[in-house]
Amino acid sequence: MDERPPRIAMVAGEASGDLLAGLLLDGLSERWPALAAMGIGGPKMVAHGFEAWWPSDKLAVRGYAEVLRHYPELLRIRNRLAERLLKTPPDAFIGVDAPDFNLDLEVRLKARGIRTIHFISPSIWAWRGERIAKIKRAVDHVLCIFPFEPELYAQHGVAATYVGHPLADAIPLEVPRQASRRALGLSDSDTVIALLPGSRRSEIHYIAPTLLEAARAMKRRRPELRFVLPAAPGLRPMIEPLLAAHAASVGIQLLDGQSHEALAACDVTLIASGTATLEAALFKRPMVIAYKMHWLSAQIMKRMNYQPWVGLPNILLREFAVPEFLQGAATPAHLAEAAFAWLDDPAGCQALSARFETLHNLLRRNTAQAATDAIEKILGR
Repeated sequence: MDERPPRIAMVAGEASGDLLAGLLLDGLSERWPALAAMGIGGPKMVAHGFEAWWPSDKLAVRGYAEVLRHYPELLRIRNRLAERLLKTPPDAFIGVDAPDFNLDLEVRLKARGIRTIHFISPSIWAWRGERIAKIKRAVDHVLCIFPFEPELYAQHGVAATYVGHPLADAIPLEVPRQASRRALGLSDSDTVIALLPGSRRSEIHYIAPTLLEAARAMKRRRPELRFVLPAAPGLRPMIEPLLAAHAASVGIQLLDGQSHEALAACDVTLIASGTATLEAALFKRPMVIAYKMHWLSAQIMKRMNYQPWVGLPNILLREFAVPEFLQGAATPAHLAEAAFAWLDDPAGCQALSARFETLHNLLRRNTAQAATDAIEKILGR
């Protein structure tokens, strides 16, 4: 068996991909301490020794209209990355989420004999199911984070392994509520609302003003409320002017990152649809999900969606366990009323917390170890 430390190329887009890839690198570097990893990544990956040729936030674009504006730059980056990897092939390429960027890259690499692994299955069970054909051409193996996914891939002849969700390992089963409140300077008696408008610039543009206006409406009705807003890396300069314009009188505590502390500390969160909603569920927090995007992107995605839900907690629980407000329905008034409904229903919050604990246990599988074991087999080591 080849005991030479492997060279692994990776691409992770935006803050959530960086987080997931960082957790995966933790397991890989434990198995191979001299592992060499390089490609596109963010600060959490770099903290594990990853060599970032481009920062992950270069890929932080969502929605058809938004992607069109950035497409030339994304295409240049992908082509330059492919040329670099084909010139000096790694032992394997791992695409972490970002399927619109990674799948085309993986097709090209696989065709030249480079082993390709995709971590975080594209949501073919929710929308764009036709992508299964491209996935089959693009990847040697899919590492799945939800238990129902491997069977779906097996039906199409794609090798896949359920490895659990890395966030379920990273987030403790017992929520560190008091410690998180102390870290943020909040008291046990405070009623705390966490505002999570997303980690992409387009999300801050479309969603943050609505969340801030909802906070202002809530503060008018209940002046004792406390608000925290964790800003994703690099987005604070974009958020600060919005705070001044929409919620200057609310006294929102702007945090540098610290989204996990904010979720652990809060009583309810107003949150953009995405990975953060699963994090909120793992912290057993009641939430109100909002999402807005360019109208054209929204119309295209609406026609392609297979399910009535967009929030991950609702998709996994197969019902509207938490409210969702999309596009025109995502008004400050709707969000504020839904948040007050949670605050005024402690029994409902407790029941939801119990359901989220069951979900947490289902997804908790020591993902870093399980994924490393699967990758080791794929490498033939």
